[in-house]
Amino acid sequence: MLKDQLSSTFAALADPTRRAILARLIAGEASVTELAAPFDMTMPAVSKHLKVLQRAGLIARSREAQWRPCRIEGEPLKQAAAWLDEYRIVWEQRLDRLEIYLRGLKKKEKAHGRNKKKSRSRHL
Repeated sequence: MLKDQLSSTFAALADPTRRAILARLIAGEASVTELAAPFDMTMPAVSKHLKVLQRAGLIARSREAQWRPCRIEGEPLKQAAAWLDEYRIVWEQRLDRLEIYLRGLKKKEKAHGRNKKKSRSRHL
């Protein structure tokens, strides 16, 4: 995958309005008017968001007579998910090692605490 495609995908996903538009498109095609309905913004502002999503390859727009439906395109999301998955695996492994290390510290701490209690009781 081209680095630029990944950058475009994440830049488009950085905005909550664009994420909400994509969430709506999961249910199926929608017109610009339908996509704009939940937002308190002008149609030109919604169109700008759609253009960003389209340039990132996250949506496709078509024309059917007077209706111009938008639909979600999954490939860029799939590529971003694959990229993130590589890092998820690395971080899960690191967190697993940290958990093992912390368990070992806890065992040592418990063992050290028992030894202190034993040595105190001998002196009494």
